[in-house]
Amino acid sequence: MRWYGDNDAVSLSDIRQAGATGVVTALHHIPVGEIWTSEEIIKRKQTIEAAGLTWDVVESLPVHEDIKKRNGNYKTWIENYKVSMANLAANDIKVVTYNFMPVLDWVRTNLDYPTETGALCLRFGWKEFITFDVYILKRPGAEKDYAEADVKKAKKFFESLSLNEIEKLKVSCLMGLPGSDGLFTTEQVLSLLDEYGNISAEQLQQNLFAFLNEIAPTAEQHGVQLAIHPDDPPYAILGLPRIMSTDAHIDALFKNVPSKNAGLCFCTGSYSARKDNDLLAMIKKYGERVYFLHLRSTDRDEEGNFFEANHLEGNGNIVSIVQYVSQLQKEQNRSIPMRPDHGHQMLDDLEKNTYPGYSAIGRLKGLAEIRGVEAAVHQLQIN
Repeated sequence: MRWYGDNDAVSLSDIRQAGATGVVTALHHIPVGEIWTSEEIIKRKQTIEAAGLTWDVVESLPVHEDIKKRNGNYKTWIENYKVSMANLAANDIKVVTYNFMPVLDWVRTNLDYPTETGALCLRFGWKEFITFDVYILKRPGAEKDYAEADVKKAKKFFESLSLNEIEKLKVSCLMGLPGSDGLFTTEQVLSLLDEYGNISAEQLQQNLFAFLNEIAPTAEQHGVQLAIHPDDPPYAILGLPRIMSTDAHIDALFKNVPSKNAGLCFCTGSYSARKDNDLLAMIKKYGERVYFLHLRSTDRDEEGNFFEANHLEGNGNIVSIVQYVSQLQKEQNRSIPMRPDHGHQMLDDLEKNTYPGYSAIGRLKGLAEIRGVEAAVHQLQIN
């Protein structure tokens, strides 16, 4: 399970009681681009091991925005990235997750969407997002990115909102901005977006390939497996390019980055938000280079809106994915680390303040369901 460090409302004890054997975490206190020293890595690892758990996967070793734009001090940040990878490997942490999403790591329009059971979940709605983009953020030219009818629908929705509802939508949409917590002004966000004004999807894709080909020799030397997380959501947003959303994006990555150490964090939640993604076909096609697995599901509608479903429901196809991965591990004699991703806020956690999607009980429920599927699949393989 994912753990955010000592300030996480979900403790290591909670995670161990849930049945997990290890955690994925990161050194969130170190500024993006700075070197992760062995001393800091060891300190975090000792804390985790003292709780009876292991730390084998980093989530995430963040990529500096200069690297994505390939300007500024990007060469320095790339060299630092190599040193951090080497330090992690020296401490037996050899799966490194990262993403290449510009500015925003993820986007949702509602962080406490009520499900039919009364539990709360994360949701992304296009009407709400267009409202934020066009009428709250007021990104120049934003309305040109959407159908005229959708902009009109968003305007009507915006006019129905109270000031408190507008602020809530704003905070929700900007939660994926690292370090935001409501501190960023719309002017600051627009400035960050403007830095990508001349970078097309093709250029960003080439920047990713260049970055990976530069760090691949270090990864190979130290036995590090690089696992890129897909875009979340897997659509172009705020005028920003998206380059890890589809089968075609993965195919292009592997054609342009031949190193086997460059692979995937296969997130069934992110990929399932697109109707044109066939998750089972994709993982069968690229399974050899899947180094980390996020298991969650989304329930999407015909308009592309989606909310986080229960793990075994929705469009994630979790049972088939677990069944295939179990067989793949057996055939290749390797273990692919996996974790339940996100979870509904439910029961006692409804009264707690936790990181969106990462309350304890909802993820415990997801982990229990996944372990049950895994045990059943394993038993069938034996028989």
